[in-house]
Amino acid sequence: MTMTPKTIQIFLPGGDPRGIRIAEITTRIVQVIEVPRSLLLDFILMPESNQVSLYFLFGNTEDGSDPKVYIGQTGDLRTRLVSHNKTKDFWQRAIVLISRTNSLTQTHSLFLEWYSLHVADKAGRYTVENGNGGSKPHTPAPLEADCLEIFETGQVLLATLGYPVFDAVRTSVASSAPEEIFYCKGSGADGRGLYTPEGFVVLKGSVGRKANAPAMIGTSSERFRDKLRASGVYREAGEKVIFEKDHLFGSPSMAAMALMGRSANGWVEWKSSVGKTLDALKRQEPGNKS
Repeated sequence: MTMTPKTIQIFLPGGDPRGIRIAEITTRIVQVIEVPRSLLLDFILMPESNQVSLYFLFGNTEDGSDPKVYIGQTGDLRTRLVSHNKTKDFWQRAIVLISRTNSLTQTHSLFLEWYSLHVADKAGRYTVENGNGGSKPHTPAPLEADCLEIFETGQVLLATLGYPVFDAVRTSVASSAPEEIFYCKGSGADGRGLYTPEGFVVLKGSVGRKANAPAMIGTSSERFRDKLRASGVYREAGEKVIFEKDHLFGSPSMAAMALMGRSANGWVEWKSSVGKTLDALKRQEPGNKS
């Protein structure tokens, strides 16, 4: 996704920032509408619900450890969402992508569904509930170009609303400056990570300690580590755990705890290649870094 300045407008039709939200880039025809499940019937009464659409159902566990998404397309959005409301339990919010000019066709939506499933699976942020993403539908080249532009707009708007389903948690290590990579080597851990605007990313291949410290037994931290293993974030290898993919944590301390199996202050446990702490490099006032 090209990072260029953009102006995004978010309209609250009910005046409630926690309610239905309609987002658009002011120079483009694509709209993305966020619909809380509790307000689904209100959305069904809106004219925007009567269009060909690409849609997303987002769900999350209480601790945010297992976000899920279902991606679909339809020419009968009202009927489809009402059906999902009756048959799918996991989701809390729907995101609907439409055209302000009502110009999306079934061919657009079929390609967008296939492409969205492909990119979401590759990004790996959410568990995709669809299963098989299918094969690429036949799409004429000019229409495919339109779809890719629509997708890019939708990607930006989804992330703006808090659903970065298409964005990898990090860029490749090769494109990261060496000083941006931090290391955690206490308590048998050998982890690498990046401090990002969203949180702290532990990189694939990082090694942690399998055992939990006695003080963690029976705590939420132990259960959190169990969920990381159960969801495939890392696997056990003897007395170690190995991260199978890049994983975003809400804080450096959560990332360090997941690796070390004990309570940890991530701001001091994570250090640069020359031994400077994350705290010194990212939290201290300029000129006062140690």
